[in-house]
Parts: sequence; structure tokens; C-alpha cells
Amino acid sequence: MLILDSSSRREVMIRTTLLCALGVCCTLGFSRVNSQEPTARSAAWDQKAAATYLDDRAIWWKNWSVSDRDHDTSCASCHTTVPYALARPALRAALGETTLTFPETELQDDVSTRVALWNETNPYYPDQRFGLPKSSESRGTESILNALVLSSRDAREGHLNAETKKAFENLWKLQFTRGDGTGAWAWLYFDLAPWESEGAAYFGAALAAIAVGIAPDQYASSTEIEGQLASLREYLLENYADRSPFDRVMLLWASSELSGLLTEEQSRLIADGILHLQNNDGGWSLTSLGSWDREDGYRPAPGSDAYATGLIAFALQKSGVSPSEKNLGKALDWLVKNQNPTEGYWPASSLNKEHEPTSERGFMLTDAATAFAVLALTYADPSID
Repeated sequence: MLILDSSSRREVMIRTTLLCALGVCCTLGFSRVNSQEPTARSAAWDQKAAATYLDDRAIWWKNWSVSDRDHDTSCASCHTTVPYALARPALRAALGETTLTFPETELQDDVSTRVALWNETNPYYPDQRFGLPKSSESRGTESILNALVLSSRDAREGHLNAETKKAFENLWKLQFTRGDGTGAWAWLYFDLAPWESEGAAYFGAALAAIAVGIAPDQYASSTEIEGQLASLREYLLENYADRSPFDRVMLLWASSELSGLLTEEQSRLIADGILHLQNNDGGWSLTSLGSWDREDGYRPAPGSDAYATGLIAFALQKSGVSPSEKNLGKALDWLVKNQNPTEGYWPASSLNKEHEPTSERGFMLTDAATAFAVLALTYADPSID
């Protein structure tokens, strides 16, 4: 599953502690630290405010005219709706909720509609309006995001639904079978870092691997996808050590969901490299995770940001690093300290353009930052199921 239950998380922590006893964590640069205990940390941030912010932004996205698509649906987005679909359920137990929120239901209904009407719906960005090859990029991107949203739902429910199987069928039909991108998919490019930039197809392929890995009913072991999955694995592993730190973070996360993608040694080396990029205050900077230089000369402000810190803190935990270890504990403490105390979000700034922080577009990276901060902090606390 994407979000393990408390007993599973304790098993990960125990396994990591045993590795530390054997000296493995010493090679990673980890050590014990008296950082906040999980219960103390969870009491130090506002889960309700975070949930309200995420809900409000999901509602805003659904109602924003720019996100409108045919058949009374809206497009899924890497910055707002997909992180929301992954993170919002993690807050359910802490808030005493037993059912989906209204925006969660709307999102899943949109995705289900577009999967069911796959051959009737229009691409997010048709070639006729946006130029070649935007239709194929739109379809490749959407097929991955649809599968991830539905697979994460099914992972929590424990059974692979027919519509999720259909989403995966749509996905595999669009996988490249020849050329340099064999094993990956066409992915939207608008020269917007980090999700719609040059080389972002790797990010999309990692999301596809996560969707497959978390799917219940042993979907990843299905003989009917054996060839396609092998091609995806090969794509993700090809020259991965030379890829950007951002790509390697995504690979680390994907490997925690898709069994056998990386060896323990490969995971250790990736984690070690990521830790060397950690800032003294405990956070990470998105600016240090890739070459995001723009021709217009725009340079985002340096310093730790919540998207990079939340994503990395979550990925490290998923790979087996205990939140009681020094480096990860510092990152989690950084997240606790940097939640907006009144609005509940974690701020993050665009890599592409200076936006008014509280504008519609200014909040987009903040949406993803808030979702991954929630994932990192809830995963660190076994009492939050």
C-alpha cells in the first residue's frame, strides 16, 4: 500500500534499527538524536488546518475555469489534485473521519468518468489548439495520473476495481515500445519545472511504477503485464546514477512500492547522496535537486522549501529510514516548524516565475508541498493510521 498501517510501519522501523545495529546506518551517515518523539511531533502541527487547506484547494481546482475539461470533468494535476489524492486519506484517522471528503469524491468521480469514457474524452491539451505533440503528451500524462489516483484508492480498500484495471489498460497501451523512451510515456512539456520540464517523463514513469506497485491483488505480479513492467523497470534503471537528484528521489520512492526495482545497496547509495544535499536547518532545497536554469534568467530564492523537504522525508521513510534517525528527524522537525500557523499550509515557491505567494498560481507548488509534508509527518507517527 501507499500508506502502510501502524504495524507495518513499526516493522519498517524495527528492520532499520537492526540494520543500524549492524553498522549499516553508519555508512549512510545516520545517527540517533533526541529529536521530538512522534507523538510530541504530531501534537506540534495542525492536522485540521492542513486538511482544510487541502480540501479548499481541491475545491478551487475543480471550480477553476482553467482546469475545466469536457464531460463536466477537470484535469488531474501534479501540483494540486494528485498530491491531494495521496495525502488527504492520511489525515482521516487523526480527524476522526470515516468517509471520503466531498472534494475527494469529486476527484475520484472525475477520474472514473474519464477512464470509462477514455475513447470519447478529449486530450487535456489537443494538438489543434496547442500544437503537436500535445495530444499524445496529454494522453500519456493523464493515463499515469488516472492509474495512480485509482490505484491509491484501491490500495486502501484492498481490492483492485474494474475501473482501475481499465485505467491500467489505457496506460499500458500508450507505453513506448521503441526508441530512446522505450518503457516510458509521452509526458507534457511546457518548460515548467519540475513536473513539465525537459526530462520530466522520468518523473511520470516513476509515478507509473508507484501506481503499479501499490495496486492490490498482486497486480504487479500479473503475467499479462510482465513484459511492459520489465520495460518500465529497464527505463527507470538505465543510467539512473547520472540522473538528477530529483529523479533519484522519485526512483527511491518508486522502489519502495515496486518490489525488486532497486537493491538494498542501490537504495543506500541514493539515500546517501540525497542526505549530502540536506541543508543545515534540516530541510532540502528544490533548487539543489536539478538544473532548473531558465532562458529568461529567472532564479528562485535559495534555501529550504517544504516540497523538497516533504517529498524527501517521505521517500526516505518509505525506503526504510527511521524517523528517529538524526538527519530525518531534523527534516521532520523542520516541517513542523514551517507550517503556516493560521492557514495550515507549507509554503513553497515556483521554480519558473515569481508569483504573488497568495495568488491562485502562487499556491500551486504550496499545494504539493503541503501534501508531501502531511505524508511525511503522518508516516512518521504510527499512531496516525
